[in-house]
Amino acid sequence: MRIEKTRSIFRGWTLAILLICSGNLSACSGDNDGGNDDNGELPVGNVTIKITPDKKTVLRNPLNGWVLYFNRGWDENFWTETGYDNVNVPELSEPVKVSDYASTCYLRTSWSSLEPEEGKYIWNDPNARLTRLLKSALDRGMRLSFRIVVDGRDQGLNTPQYVFDAGADWYPDPNGSNGANRKSPYPDDPVFQQKYEKFIEAFAQKFNDPDKVDFIDAYGLGKWGEAHTMVYKDYGNKSKVFDWITSLYARCFTKIPLVINYHRLVGANNTSGWGAVASDTEQLLNSAIDKGYSLRHDAFGMNGYYQDWEKQFASRWNYKRPIIMEGGWIINQHRYWIDPSNKYREGHPEDVRQGEFDASAEARVNMMDFRGGDETASWFKCFALVQRFVSEGGYRLYPDMISLPKEVKGGQKVTIVHRWNNMGWGYCPTNIPQWNQRYKVAFALLDDKKEVKKVFVDEQTDLSTWLKGQPATYNFDLTLKGISVGAYKWAVGLVDTTKNNAIGLQMAVKNNLLESGWVELLDVKVN
Repeated sequence: MRIEKTRSIFRGWTLAILLICSGNLSACSGDNDGGNDDNGELPVGNVTIKITPDKKTVLRNPLNGWVLYFNRGWDENFWTETGYDNVNVPELSEPVKVSDYASTCYLRTSWSSLEPEEGKYIWNDPNARLTRLLKSALDRGMRLSFRIVVDGRDQGLNTPQYVFDAGADWYPDPNGSNGANRKSPYPDDPVFQQKYEKFIEAFAQKFNDPDKVDFIDAYGLGKWGEAHTMVYKDYGNKSKVFDWITSLYARCFTKIPLVINYHRLVGANNTSGWGAVASDTEQLLNSAIDKGYSLRHDAFGMNGYYQDWEKQFASRWNYKRPIIMEGGWIINQHRYWIDPSNKYREGHPEDVRQGEFDASAEARVNMMDFRGGDETASWFKCFALVQRFVSEGGYRLYPDMISLPKEVKGGQKVTIVHRWNNMGWGYCPTNIPQWNQRYKVAFALLDDKKEVKKVFVDEQTDLSTWLKGQPATYNFDLTLKGISVGAYKWAVGLVDTTKNNAIGLQMAVKNNLLESGWVELLDVKVN
């Protein structure tokens, strides 16, 4: 097997053949009908299929697309009560559901809401409000993601009271009117760490499941869990705490992508504001990435916080780790028109949406956010941007050319040539440790009932290298050994090799797409 990446495998084709091959899914047959690429001719006798991409359908692939934010106070009825199932879009004649555009639901909630008493985990109670909320997303074919907050400043008791009763030392909110209800544990306190470890281990036993969970926002310390404005017993323990919590999540969540908020003051007290970069920030972030972490940031479009340092850091990790965005301005609470970019007009939230979209395109993000209430409604008033991210953002994979045989002998060696494209500005992160190249291109032989009889996995394919404007072409040699004589159909798909080569990712292909996720290509006869 060999990989051939060429800019144009169709070089040398005649105009007539190109015209014959036009259409959504069409075949051109004949000897050498594929012409020459930079490394030689297509196999004699193969039939070349051209495939036109689907640019509009929402693809619910992992680490890709829009993220719908849950409010920690919602239950399973919020879809109708908040109007999320009945959103008016100026460009459309009928209302839409937000869940038709999002692939993942994100719950940023407190430790105390998930374990109100020691060992009492709400996910074990099917009648618990949050359990019902999470189930409502899974029932819609969506995945979950989480951030767990422990700091009580501004928000109240985010760490369970039993942790303090056990002796964990704490500090009050200096701006809070009631310190007892706004206390926060010191992250370098040994009692806090012991209790938190036990909780995360139990949490992972339930949610270390990629069928249900898309990613874990795996730090959660600091104000609002954003990894800044930290308070320690001893500030000298900063790096030790960072290593402790990132190692804990990496040990417990072996199958789920982990993300960390990349900003200049990660883990810092930043008592002097958002000025200079902390000297150890990059070292700390790189240590998390070395443990398998990917990236997210909470202030896209908020140019006083998401500055050149953050942009440059993201650029260095493009196509090495996926990036998830969250917008910084909350249009019904913040004075967004004071943004230092001077691009946001008062009374024009659409300016903020455009700013977030532009910053996301620059960072090549894989996921964007539908946050609560007015934020989500505002996005759907800028519906063209919602659709543009579906079409242009994240990863969007399809094969535009496949050359394969239409008649073979049992046991015969054949060569399939296939070329793949990514229409998205992001990438499919099969290179992250939690995925470990689990997704591959595969070809299948289907019987007359469209059931899979044999799957051939092209192990050389690396989906993380498929970047926009850079088609990837492969020559795949295989032998049809053990295949019974008869009539079959070739099909192609992106399979999950950890699930017995079942379809794992949706392709951006509409025509001839079977319910199983395979794309039917061509009749083939095995003699």
